[in-house]
Amino acid sequence: MNTIVIKPVQSRRDLNKFIAFPNKLFKNAPTYVPPLNSDERKLLTKKNPSLEHADCQTFLALRDGKVVGRVAAIINYSVNERWEKKAVRFGWFDFIDDFEVCKALFDTVVEWGKAKGMTEIEGPFGFTDMDKECWVIEGFNERQNMSTLYNPEYYIDFIQKLGCTIKCRWQQYRMPASQPIPDKVERLNGLIMKKYDLKLLHFKSRKEIYPYAHKFFNTLNGAFKDLYDFVPLTEKEIDVYIKEYFPFVNLEFANFVVDKDDNLVAFGLSIPSLTEAYKKANGRLFPFGWYHLLRALKHYDTIDLLLNGVHPDWQKRGVHSIYYAEMNRNAIKNHVTWAYTNPQIIGNEAEKLWGTTYDVTPLMTRAVFGKSI
Repeated sequence: MNTIVIKPVQSRRDLNKFIAFPNKLFKNAPTYVPPLNSDERKLLTKKNPSLEHADCQTFLALRDGKVVGRVAAIINYSVNERWEKKAVRFGWFDFIDDFEVCKALFDTVVEWGKAKGMTEIEGPFGFTDMDKECWVIEGFNERQNMSTLYNPEYYIDFIQKLGCTIKCRWQQYRMPASQPIPDKVERLNGLIMKKYDLKLLHFKSRKEIYPYAHKFFNTLNGAFKDLYDFVPLTEKEIDVYIKEYFPFVNLEFANFVVDKDDNLVAFGLSIPSLTEAYKKANGRLFPFGWYHLLRALKHYDTIDLLLNGVHPDWQKRGVHSIYYAEMNRNAIKNHVTWAYTNPQIIGNEAEKLWGTTYDVTPLMTRAVFGKSI
């Protein structure tokens, strides 16, 4: 067997190979969605504000000079401090169907982490929960969102063979977007809004939504604070995500709930599905990728439920049902056929709503893995 060489990414040329590898590996995989190369480059260079509180080293696996795998070793010190752990993360972990390649990359992350005092490894994770994370463990052939990780089934076999076990599970759902809103939901939502003096915001222009952008992420920080491995986003990270997400927001699917003092207490944020547009762009905005993205934002019959949450002071009051119903109402209005959720940690409040109130189909189950090192 030819020797596997693990090479740290040190040059722009190396980084280009790192970014391009999965597009070549999965070029014939019908459910793979190539990310934009420019987005990947921002995350993996000094332009990423998360590197102010994280270390990262990317590696390539080579055999006979050919790239056969890649991985990013990440230590998010804010996460480790918040959760009182010493964990090194693996992310951007892709490899050919060869266990020895997988093992060589995994062992490299382990040794890199141990050299920095880490005592456990976990992943797949990015720098924050806004990055792609968790591998599919059930539903390998189902449709991917543009914001979710793709992986073939052999990834799971290999990571378990390396001694890793599941640390947390996520579920994704598909639902008929224009299904009638249950009468009991309409009645209860009306009572909740009246009881707590809440209102739904309706935006007529992008200029109106931007004053709520920081409120949105501050509420997200509170809503997600107890979720697995979450750490609040910094102001610099929030500024980046506002630039990344808000230009794609369809105003009718930005469903924000505020109290009488205009504090944002809950949110549901959806976007027209960009899955097929990303496939057509194949990682590049130019020369024609931008056209496919713009067209997808204007002509769509599918939406992705990107982010949703309730401020901790308002949880367990049924407030999440208000923005779900409003998204449902706007889907009917815009003749949307299907809605796909992003991964929801199994057992949290929002996830429990699915299947008890709406006609939904569990689509795929995901997980992160880890072990002591």
